[in-house]
Formats: sequence, C-alpha cells, structure tokens
Amino acid sequence: MKFGSLIVANLLRKKFRLVLTIGSFAVALFLFAFLGVVRDAFGRGADVAGADRLVIINRTSIINPLPLSYRDKIVRIPGVKYITHNNWFGGVYQDEKNFFPQFVIDPENQRQVFPEFSVPDDQWNKFVHDREGAIVGARTMKRFGWKIGDRIPIQTTLYGGGSWEFNIDGVYHGKVAQDDETQFWLQWDYFEERIPDRMKGNIGWYVLRVDNPDDSPRIAKAIDAEFANSPYETKTETESAFAAGWVKQFGNIQFLIVTIGSVVFFTLLLVTGNTMAISVRERTSELAVLKAIGFSDRAVGFFVISESLVIALVGGILGLVLASLAIPVLGNALNGMLPNLILSPMLLGFGLLTAVLVGIISGVLPGIGAMRMRVVNALRRV
Repeated sequence: MKFGSLIVANLLRKKFRLVLTIGSFAVALFLFAFLGVVRDAFGRGADVAGADRLVIINRTSIINPLPLSYRDKIVRIPGVKYITHNNWFGGVYQDEKNFFPQFVIDPENQRQVFPEFSVPDDQWNKFVHDREGAIVGARTMKRFGWKIGDRIPIQTTLYGGGSWEFNIDGVYHGKVAQDDETQFWLQWDYFEERIPDRMKGNIGWYVLRVDNPDDSPRIAKAIDAEFANSPYETKTETESAFAAGWVKQFGNIQFLIVTIGSVVFFTLLLVTGNTMAISVRERTSELAVLKAIGFSDRAVGFFVISESLVIALVGGILGLVLASLAIPVLGNALNGMLPNLILSPMLLGFGLLTAVLVGIISGVLPGIGAMRMRVVNALRRV
C-alpha cells in the first residue's frame, strides 16, 4: 500500500487508545458471533426439518398422549409413506445436571422416517434384537466417554420412577454438522412392558413421511378430520412449524438477539467514530501540513477512513478468532442443553463484513471534516 507506513504511524501515535479501541471491537465481534451461533442453535430444528415430514400431537398439548391405535388409521390415509411414534423418557445419567434428550422409538420405522440419522446395519440389527438396547448420538457418546457394549443406568421420575439399565448397541451420526447428535433412543417394547398399566398403549407423538411434500396440507387436514370430536383430537403440522413453535416457548429469541446485535453495532459506531474524531482534532495541524505540501483533500480523507478501517479489521478478526476458539468450549460447558454450537463460514463472513462496514461508516464523518479543513485556519494552531 503506497501510504501504508504513514497510516500505521498515525495509528501508533496513541498506542493505549489504539489497544482499547481494537479491544472493544474484538469483544463486540465475539459477542456478535456468539449471539449468531445461539440463534442458529435455537432455529436449527426448523432449518433442518424434513420438508416431507409431518408431526402429530394431541390437540390439547404435547404432554397429553395419543392412542397407539391411531397408527393404523393414519397410515391408510392416501399420501402417507411411513409413520413412526416417539415418547419422551425424561431421565438423567448419574446426576441431574447430566441432561440429554431420550426418546422411546419404534425401531421398525425410525430409520425410514429419519434417514438423515445414520446407524451401521450391524449395530441396528443388534439393537432391534436387544430389548434393553439403546442407540446413542455421537455427541452424547463423546460427552460421557461411553462406548459400544457399555451398560448404562438412567434414572427417571416418570413412568413409575427408578433406574432403567440399557446396553449401548450402536451410535448414530448425522449426515450434516447441523444434525442433532445428542439423542438417546430406547425400544418401545421394553418401555411398554415396564410402564404402569394405566399408561400402556399410549404414545407421545407421531412423525410421518409423505410421498409428496405438496400434499402435506391435504394430509394434515385429513388426519385431524379423522379424529375430530374424539377423546384424543389431533393437531398435525409440518416438522418445521412444529420446531418453530417449540422454540417460541422460550420467548422471541430472534427478536432478542437482533436487538442486542443492533445495540452492539451502534455502540461500535459511536466508539470508533469518537476515536477517529478525537484523532482528527489532535492532528489538525499535521493534516493541514499534508495539504500544504500537496496532498489532495481526497488523500487526507482516505487516510482517516483507512485508519478507521484498519482498527475495525484488526479488532474484528481478533474477535472472530477468539469466538472460533471459545464457542466449542462454551458448547461443551452447556452440557447438551443446546444443539451443537457451530460457527459457520457464512457467519464468520457476515461478522467480518459488519466490521468493515462499521470501520468505513465510523470514519466517514471525521474524514469529511478533514477534507473540508482549510489549510490557513488549521495552520494557525501550529
């Protein structure tokens, strides 16, 4: 860069102030990246939901069950390809803080409805023939240091309470990084034989795949009409709508994150803009000398904007690097309370673009002031 040495020299005039300004950028971009990752984690269920999947729950609430007998009626509705059912188990491993999602599944149809979860055939076959077997997500396996063949006790306060023991027969992996690898699957038959008699024959919710996603509205309407005015009326919606509704129970996470991000953005503008304005005022005589010896107004304005941009880029890159190092650690510290925290290249690029925009915008007004500066008036301060 032709004037690089001059720009660097101007930046290093006030080293302590430079460090503080870059530090504020780094902290802000770290916060920006973390908020973006959390937003992605909360919205990921809707983002990765199958376009050809529908979820059926009790119309009153998901905590109310549905009869298992509904399955045969649902599968006869034209357009339904596969159907499976799930129950929430709600147990903990050794300590209450060791939370991870556990689901009672229908082994016969689970893989057909959720093809994005991959389990080797030999492991799956072992699981199918082992009443006390379990399939565990790769992330949960890594978290607790489990391995295939381990026998794991799970404590539950539901379904009569007590400790249930399971054999880990296999591990499932998601096909993309966004897939949830924290789940623990146990068999419906084992669950059904151990729960109290009053609970038998009921499931938590159904998930089905349809032949054509365009037919989903028709199929959903037909299912709900089939069980209208029954003791267990249904509510059928696409998997993405179901996931989005689940997230809304935590509040408007997206609005909160966007609001905080906007505050961060404008704070950066104020901090950097104020820094550059002070720097221009302190160097009024020097900028006047540059004009006097032949530098154009544009060149002087370019110096000011370039300094602001360098501060933004250095601070932004530092903050994003810190985020890329810290977010995996934070994800592990959350103990599976959120899906895997992923700092995507798109988010990194957006963060860097934000830093560039803040750097340019915050340097524009001081730069215009320097361009309009009259040499005679400025030199009077020498």
